[in-house]
Amino acid sequence: MTIIVNVLFCFLCAIALVSAQQSPDLATMNALRDSLKFPKDFSWTGPDPCKWSGVQCDRSNRITRIQIGNKGMSGTLTSDLNTLSSLTVFEVMGNKLTGGIPSLAGLNALQTINAHDNSFTSISADIFTGLTSLQHVYLDSNPFSPWEIPMSLKSATSLADFSAANCFLSGKIPDFLGGQTFPSLQKLRLSSNSLSGELPLSFANSPVQTLLLNGQTPQKLNGSISVLQNMTSLTEVSLQGNAFSGPLPDMSGLVSLTKFNVRENQLTGLVPSSFTELQSLAVVNMTNNLFQGSTPTFKAKNIAVDITPRLNSFCSDSPGVPSDITVINFKGMGLKGTISPRFADLTSVRVINLSQNNLTGVIPQEITKLTSLATLDVSNNQLYGKVPVFGPNVLITTGNPDLGKDDPGHASGSSGSNAGTVVGYVFGVVLGLLLIGLIIFLVVKKRKQNRKKYQQQHSGEEDALKITIDNLCAGGNNFDEKNILGRGGFGIVYKGELPSGKTVAVKRMESSVISGKGLDEFKSEIAVLTKVRHRNLVKVEGYCLEANERLLVYEYMPLGTLSSHLFNWQQEGLQPLEWSRRLIIASDVAKGVEYLHSQAHQSFIHRDLKPSNILLGDDMRARVADFGLVRLAPEGTQSIETKIAGTFGYLAPEYAVTGRVTTKVDVYSFGVILMELLTGRKALDVKRSEEDVHLVTWFRRIINKVAELACHCSAREPHQRPDMSHVVRVLASLLDQWKPDEDISGNDYDAPPPPLLEMIQGTGNDSSFFGDNSLTSIPSRPRQIDNTFNTGQGR
Repeated sequence: MTIIVNVLFCFLCAIALVSAQQSPDLATMNALRDSLKFPKDFSWTGPDPCKWSGVQCDRSNRITRIQIGNKGMSGTLTSDLNTLSSLTVFEVMGNKLTGGIPSLAGLNALQTINAHDNSFTSISADIFTGLTSLQHVYLDSNPFSPWEIPMSLKSATSLADFSAANCFLSGKIPDFLGGQTFPSLQKLRLSSNSLSGELPLSFANSPVQTLLLNGQTPQKLNGSISVLQNMTSLTEVSLQGNAFSGPLPDMSGLVSLTKFNVRENQLTGLVPSSFTELQSLAVVNMTNNLFQGSTPTFKAKNIAVDITPRLNSFCSDSPGVPSDITVINFKGMGLKGTISPRFADLTSVRVINLSQNNLTGVIPQEITKLTSLATLDVSNNQLYGKVPVFGPNVLITTGNPDLGKDDPGHASGSSGSNAGTVVGYVFGVVLGLLLIGLIIFLVVKKRKQNRKKYQQQHSGEEDALKITIDNLCAGGNNFDEKNILGRGGFGIVYKGELPSGKTVAVKRMESSVISGKGLDEFKSEIAVLTKVRHRNLVKVEGYCLEANERLLVYEYMPLGTLSSHLFNWQQEGLQPLEWSRRLIIASDVAKGVEYLHSQAHQSFIHRDLKPSNILLGDDMRARVADFGLVRLAPEGTQSIETKIAGTFGYLAPEYAVTGRVTTKVDVYSFGVILMELLTGRKALDVKRSEEDVHLVTWFRRIINKVAELACHCSAREPHQRPDMSHVVRVLASLLDQWKPDEDISGNDYDAPPPPLLEMIQGTGNDSSFFGDNSLTSIPSRPRQIDNTFNTGQGR
């Protein structure tokens, strides 16, 4: 009997011992195992989960780690994972798990959540509640239903790394993501989502080192990036592909910054020296913004820089070369705030256009000190206060009803009695009648004085450009035939060299046309070129009027005419222009003509836009040339009558019939050039059938985004054609749409747009569909645009 009792006692002790060793988390782990589907070479078997592959326990058999990433498993996660109270690491990344990521609320020992690269479709809103030890979160590349960063994340005050890229994150970046809530946060990756709104001000003084917010679509982040100046721990920043605007902030405090990518935004202003002087920089990408001023040069050694101008409006093509800002055009850009007195620092500016915005406050007195200022347009804003005194015809203020008042809605000075008002009114009327004759007299006299002063001023400018025949002959080898660059209707263009060693192009008037029409064009070209300066207009270096010689000296454009690259590229051993390059050239030409029409101190009409009058520099950027037929444009929609001049195929219909011109005749010519850029066909090609000889007629049958713009520009009626400012904006959007993106592969960005490409392919073997320069010959792989043509020779 004693033996039986002892045996029974031992049996009960064994049962108790087994029970004591059993994991308290067994039920949850069994539920998790049952919800997962394991591949053949991996499984969880046996009664003790602490012995399962990828699972670790503590001395109390509590589960501390579940690390089953990249195992090829599918299935779902059980909903009671938040009962694993000792769990520190939870990793299921790189599998095929579906369903939702359940709440992990209350797991105050949890340090890592790694669930990236699965097929999870939802995430619990309270998943982070109470996770005070959480340091690392990776949720990237999951097809979640649109979600926002949950408020429960505020509990994770130890967070060091939060990565949720490409997982359908939406909404605004919450203010609590700043340094006050997360004093240890070093890496924040929220790329390739649909975030919107501005950067939180709470980011200031954040310890974040890596900030990746690039590629938000279709929603985009916007607003200023000024908060970056206070994020002094930053080492890597990527804001590419958003809608950030405004200038770069002072970056002098970011002494550890190595990578900075703000490509494809709407950033403006000058690139500050506080940024370019950072010695830590290794990679910088600023392409496709609206930066101005000199092209920046960086002091860091071995730095990789992409500042391809494209949409940027750098005044100088050479990095680091100082340049003067002459035109500021911020018309209709939705600007708010006040007009900065710092405009007075831009001593060379001639035109400031701030019209059609929401600006408030007063017009700064400091701007009156700008001696070169010809136009300050602040019309259609909400300005008030005393109006400073500018020179005649400088200030345009219409559409500001509160100007002259102390503040909006209140007239300056105190109101008098009704009787006093009536007396003052009567007195004002009488005085006005007495003075009106005097005013008219003074205005007429002042205009005559201004006209004389203007003529004297530009006569002085022309005198400064005079070059002696001896200097030009010495630099041009007495106009040797081997230096001929091209022949025009009124002379020959030679390659020459100034005494300073600078290479130039010298246009020499033929002796047979020195008088009459040819001389008039020569004088016209001098008159225009001394009045206009723009990066997309060929610069005049000087001229010579000695004896029977009539010489114009231009900057040398080594890659010759656009005509050569469009129509004669095979004969001259050139490469066909890439699709993206064609758009850039079109944008350059549009900007040059826009300047002539609306941004110069006077409005000009070119009248002879065509590919042979568009020259390419060694950077393949385009400049408009040949201003012999330029005329002053009439005001508004009025037209002026001139003798018909120009080139058939590019003449607007109303001009060819009536001889009357407006700026819209240039728009028509530009539309034809766009068609030529698209097709490689000439405006007039007599080798083709009668119905196809005129490019415009043939082209109207082809419709795509660029074609629509070209047809719009070449509309038969002048009022149906857009302004060049509209053209610039449309081309800017197209450039932004058709360019390589390092985050996307497998797309042919140098091919024409799909509708046109389908038409090309649909023509079978008819290689003549687009002429000898068919876009089907364009390379199918993207190339580095800025290095493609640097070895070309002038022609």
